[in-house]
Parts: sequence; C-alpha cells; structure tokens
Amino acid sequence: MTDEILPDIVQRLVDEQSAVWAAYNELGKAIAEAGPLDAKTERLIKLALSIGAGLEGAVRSHTRRGLKAGLNKEELEHVALLGITTVGWPRAIAGLSWIEAELAKTD
Repeated sequence: MTDEILPDIVQRLVDEQSAVWAAYNELGKAIAEAGPLDAKTERLIKLALSIGAGLEGAVRSHTRRGLKAGLNKEELEHVALLGITTVGWPRAIAGLSWIEAELAKTD
C-alpha cells in the first residue's frame, strides 16, 4: 500500500477500503504525470497549498515527501516564510512549526 506511516484513521481506510485507497493513489499519480513539473516542484507546491489551507497533517506529510524527493530544510522552511505575505503570519508560522516538527524527527 504505502511505505509511509499513516494516521490511524487513514490506515483504517487503507485496510478496510483498499479499492478506494488504490483509486485515490492512482488519481494522484495521473495528476502528477499530466503536467511538466518535476517531483521537487510538485512537493513544494503541495506543501504551499497545505500551509495555505491550514492542513497540519498534509503539511507534515508533504514535508516528509519533500525530504524523500531531495528537498532540504531551507527549501521546505522557505515555503512557509513565503506564505507570510500571502496567507498571513499566523497560518504561515503554524506551517513552519509543523515543518520544523517533522524535520526534528529526522535529526
């Protein structure tokens, strides 16, 4: 299914609704392959969208995925800082704190 540790609720969905999970992943793959962006750029964009939407789980997930795609700490943190003038200080700093929490797990 996935090599990523998933939140319990998502893991239950994977276990109980494997066809739904597979379809979701296939959609993500098809979307990624539909355009010209490389994996690192996709990760940065998904991280930015997650910060803008205030989605802690998604920020954490895209931070981990960004690291796997070869992004470094400075690149990931820069995404949050760029959000200050777009989505506001509180949301951007919340995003930065979630990124830093995930980065701390890798130290």
